[in-house]
Amino acid sequence: MTTSPPGSLLTARDLRKTYGHTHALDGAEFSIQPGEVVAVMGPSGSGKSTLLHCLAGILPPDSGSITYNGREVTTMSDAQRSALRRSQFGFVFQFGQLVPELTCVENVALPLRLNGTSRKEAERAALGWMERLEVDDLKGKRPGEVSGGQGQRVAVARALVTGPRVLFADEPTGALDSNNGERVMELLTDAARSTNAAIVLVTHETRVAAYSDREIVVRDGKSRDMEHAI
Repeated sequence: MTTSPPGSLLTARDLRKTYGHTHALDGAEFSIQPGEVVAVMGPSGSGKSTLLHCLAGILPPDSGSITYNGREVTTMSDAQRSALRRSQFGFVFQFGQLVPELTCVENVALPLRLNGTSRKEAERAALGWMERLEVDDLKGKRPGEVSGGQGQRVAVARALVTGPRVLFADEPTGALDSNNGERVMELLTDAARSTNAAIVLVTHETRVAAYSDREIVVRDGKSRDMEHAI
């Protein structure tokens, strides 16, 4: 049985994932504590997004161990992993992935609605997070009517509305200019830290990684914790 580092919320050991003859992950390791921001860095095709998808229970590794809050993720059923993502994890992607037919407040409320919360309660919670992310004035607009930076803040509010313990952010500023990117990262990290949520931050930008407490570099499917690098 894998032993997690003291205080670790999410830990991965010796993760391996192969696509044909390509080793996307080749013994990768990872750990994160509550409230910690860990940047996962590396060149395109290095395996960093594959690592995120495995940690989040979206993609099963071929071998290795992933432990979340004392539970082995790799042995969970699909339904159990899906429930874990709905209740414990939040996600922010490069292009937001908002539902275009819904208003911004309906997008933010959507995870709560899917978990059975009433519309009134879900939208009240959604507006609270939209206010914190400085986009509550966009509540009645649809994603196509707002700017890229505004849309990404709405996506961050959606990721945080369920009170996740781990927030997975995959290139969250990749589609934004530098000023909007900086503001999104400020709001994202401040909001997550206020709830003691951990952030797994996949990025190739050093200015974005600067918001993290620690960096892990992935190259050729292998990971290296820069805090302990010589």
